[in-house]
Amino acid sequence: MICCKQIALVQVMPEYYSGSASVILFEYIKTLCSTCTRNARTKPIIRPESFPSTSASDQTQHMMASSAIFAEVSTPQQRRYGSITFPTVLTLNPQPPPDFDLPASISAHKPWLQSCLHRSGAVLFRGFPLRTPSDFNAFVEAFGFQELPYVGGAAPRTNVVGRVFTANESPPDQKIPFHHEMAQVPEFPSKLFFFCEVEPGSDGETPIVLSHVIYEQMKLKHPDFVQKLEDHGLIYTRVLGEDDDPSSPIGRGWKSTFLTADKAVAEQRAAKLGMKLEWTEDGAKTIMGPIPAIKYDDSRQRKIWFNSMVAAYTGWKDARNDPVKAVTFGNGESLPAEIIYDCLNILEAESVAIPWKMGDVLWIDNLAVLHARRPFNPPRRILASLCK
Repeated sequence: MICCKQIALVQVMPEYYSGSASVILFEYIKTLCSTCTRNARTKPIIRPESFPSTSASDQTQHMMASSAIFAEVSTPQQRRYGSITFPTVLTLNPQPPPDFDLPASISAHKPWLQSCLHRSGAVLFRGFPLRTPSDFNAFVEAFGFQELPYVGGAAPRTNVVGRVFTANESPPDQKIPFHHEMAQVPEFPSKLFFFCEVEPGSDGETPIVLSHVIYEQMKLKHPDFVQKLEDHGLIYTRVLGEDDDPSSPIGRGWKSTFLTADKAVAEQRAAKLGMKLEWTEDGAKTIMGPIPAIKYDDSRQRKIWFNSMVAAYTGWKDARNDPVKAVTFGNGESLPAEIIYDCLNILEAESVAIPWKMGDVLWIDNLAVLHARRPFNPPRRILASLCK
């Protein structure tokens, strides 16, 4: 039974119970000991509609069980959108069960954790016992999601362990613009995990922004442009070398892009993606599209800004690629630069950038949230895992 001892934690340590945990404890304890609840401090954030369609008693049980492990906290960088706090930030309960095991806890509380992700679009796990790539791999594996092979993506990456890869290995002075992961190919990950193994010397945040907010603002400011995107979609074009180019944020060579050194196999895998592959003297050119730039998020019943338009137009630049030619309307027309850069300004204005700390895991719903990378001073090592 949870009673006075837990109430004291809510009172004495409100910073650990500023969100879901406090309201969970408060609502539950009211049914156990009315005299103990007089001074309990609450700040409701999680609401019943955040959970899957289950009974009220099931929802309460999910919340109570999860509160023994997870506590919702706040950071100065978070944003509020109505009743939603973006992103959700979870830390370890200061008094976890004596038999606490993180992967087992993730598996046991997966429905509740998924409800947090669905509600806010991104969840930052901070203060958990995660230090190594193997720790991170076990953390991701505990969710039970199927791994998505990184076929067709542009970023140079190296496998570290299991399903864990380095994040984009482009030089630290380069900014990676906002994008949905692999939005330029039909098979993209539904969820992303990023892990901070080594926190940056300075800067190097991974800004995130809600996709439906960008759609709504662009629709308001540039309705004709958005309508043209909805009518025609986008075409993405990228020129690849044979091998990876670590000096470029899009420097993945065709061999690692298609996970083969056999041109015939590469052609088959490109065709499976709906991608046109043309061989050049020293590499290849890929053409993808027309492909939708605006999608509909069925689970949340709203339109989303699902594309890599700004990233391609402002960031797909290296010795082989001209960013202006990297992305066009689906009918082949050039995109208007002034609107692209206004979209970039909107993305920056609406974004949240929480500085990395060692052991952090950022879990992103790839349909709901775009992400980017700011330049940084080394050291910095962020690892990634992609899920179907």
